[in-house]
Amino acid sequence: MLLVHIPRMTNRLGYTLNVLFRHILKVDFEITVDADTFVRYEGPKLCYGRHRVGESVFVRSCDLLFQTTIEEQSPRCFEYEGCAALFPVHSAESDFPFDLLAAAFFCLSRYEEYLPHITDQHGRFPASESLALKEGFLTTAVVDRWALMLASKLKQRFPQMVVAPRFVVAEDTFDIDAAYCYKRKGIVRTLTGLGRDFLSRENRGETGRRLRVIFGKEADPFDSFDYILDVHSRMPGVKLKFFPLMADYNVYDKPISYQNEEFRQLLQHLCDYAKMGLHASYASSDDPKLVGIESERLASLLHRRTVRNRYHFLRLTLPRSYDALIDNGILHDYTMGYAEEPGFRAGTGSPYPFFDLESDCETPLTIHPFVAMDSTFNRYKKMSPEAAEEVYCRLVDEVRAVGGTLSLLWHNQNLCEDFGWQGWRGVYERVLARADDANKSRVEV
Repeated sequence: MLLVHIPRMTNRLGYTLNVLFRHILKVDFEITVDADTFVRYEGPKLCYGRHRVGESVFVRSCDLLFQTTIEEQSPRCFEYEGCAALFPVHSAESDFPFDLLAAAFFCLSRYEEYLPHITDQHGRFPASESLALKEGFLTTAVVDRWALMLASKLKQRFPQMVVAPRFVVAEDTFDIDAAYCYKRKGIVRTLTGLGRDFLSRENRGETGRRLRVIFGKEADPFDSFDYILDVHSRMPGVKLKFFPLMADYNVYDKPISYQNEEFRQLLQHLCDYAKMGLHASYASSDDPKLVGIESERLASLLHRRTVRNRYHFLRLTLPRSYDALIDNGILHDYTMGYAEEPGFRAGTGSPYPFFDLESDCETPLTIHPFVAMDSTFNRYKKMSPEAAEEVYCRLVDEVRAVGGTLSLLWHNQNLCEDFGWQGWRGVYERVLARADDANKSRVEV
């Protein structure tokens, strides 16, 4: 077992050690503030603080993990062993030229999102405001790499230390914003759509298609669910999750009604093959009580408690958005990622507990970051399917290199091979095959 010496315990420090060792490295550890106990211990030892104590691996600390308030920070990014590093320290004693623990906490807690920043049109913290994008390490799983650096140094110093290998976990997640394009939308929305088709030269050709779908003569273009399940039947090792929208209709939330019987049967069918979670509405980010209402709708439909969520439009305001989930008994959130850029928003793809900076405590909510979303490449970055696939492959390879979790975000309607999404089914199948190949890959520490 690893023994860690610290000058004094804080919630931030205990949380960071817990994430790096228990959640990422799967290493058990104990903490002591007693120098004599630490010196006498004969097993692997890590010292964190201003000065080295005994024969140990030593990480020189800065102030961040001993603070309890939210203050402006100067992480000062630089390169170390081919990887970005934050919070440099100047100490001949330290085994690292930066405070590795503070750097990890800064990324995991999303510290910069609590500081003053510019939001986008949807009130989101944009990737352009992030240190990771500005310094060029957004597509690197830096927290995982720092954890592996620390484990490697400990094993060099203490060869008897056992660190289990890490295995890649691949998961495929789908947001169901609109299960159907034309059918099951009710009389008002259907007539509005037909009128829009008739009045628009661009859409006039869609009138016949819309009517054929409505009258059951043609499949609805957004109904790609059998296709998704078929692809997954060939790659059973990749986990599958769906997040349906349970919202009332409004400007940004345009789902099939949760009361529609065919939609309800679809979700119950999908629940036989995949895990389900709530896709909390755009409106719920402004009115948190809607999280409870929509969560209950899904629970009633599936006859099981709602424990997962991803916010629609990836609207995430810390800590309010997560507080709403915790208040409604939701234990897992999958929103951590950017709409306009792929990469590791929190520096990792691995699940980890949420730390609320405002209340200065670890919470029961687990964050599941995703690394790439289909709409990011096509809608935001205007990339071709071929160019997007190259980025997907680099991200898969990065997760494979660190033995982390690879979570991908798709939308059922974007696999329709229509409306500007021609060629994306091929991307989906090849990327998923690469993820399946990486799944269970072993990384020795």
